[in-house]
Amino acid sequence: MRVLLGTRDLLFRSKLGAVVAAAGGEVVAADADLVVLDVEAAGAVERIRELVSQGVAVLAFGPHVHAELLRAAREAGATAVPNSQVEDALRQAIFPEP
Repeated sequence: MRVLLGTRDLLFRSKLGAVVAAAGGEVVAADADLVVLDVEAAGAVERIRELVSQGVAVLAFGPHVHAELLRAAREAGATAVPNSQVEDALRQAIFPEP
């Protein structure tokens, strides 16, 4: 699975990149099957809507204290989880358990 990591936090990007690699995925800069997006990024909800309308799966993440942003991401069509759950959700998205 090709995964685009949409986060500016380099440490978090590295962590998520390791999850992608360990699950057998590939981090890409374009043409992704799955986009992992920080809900705190400017225009995140609009970008989620656009990606979902193009048939791209979106995993959105953000701080649990910003429940309204996570809710908006879900309403836009993303799977949205708090930061503490994004690694597990990413693993599951790349390699779903039977």
